[in-house]
Amino acid sequence: QVELVESGGGLVQPGGSLRLSCAASVVSAFTLDDYAIGWFRQAPGKEREGVSCISDSGDVTNYADSVKGRFTISRDNAKKTVYLQMNSLKPEDTAVYYCAAAHALYPGAYYYEGLYGYWGQGTQVTVSS
Repeated sequence: QVELVESGGGLVQPGGSLRLSCAASVVSAFTLDDYAIGWFRQAPGKEREGVSCISDSGDVTNYADSVKGRFTISRDNAKKTVYLQMNSLKPEDTAVYYCAAAHALYPGAYYYEGLYGYWGQGTQVTVSS
């Protein structure tokens, strides 16, 4: 069983930065090293979309085109935490951001939600002047 808790959201002006954290507690024989982590977001009135993901070892990362070059995903398995550094934020980045855990990433299906068995409760990010 994996429990995920997001933090770091808030209100920021356009062009600003935020760093989201996804902290994991693993209550089982597995450790965070066994899980790929994905970040998703859902804006009001829109479907949830994949933003970025990172493999269990951290050697594979992927970004949605809308955030490429602005967001950076990283992980510290010793701290059981995955980070999403968000720079040059735009109003259209406003959404609730969720992290989710999957046993593996599959090219071509990085953001297929059916692969993610564990989800956090979300953290609100609002980009506005």
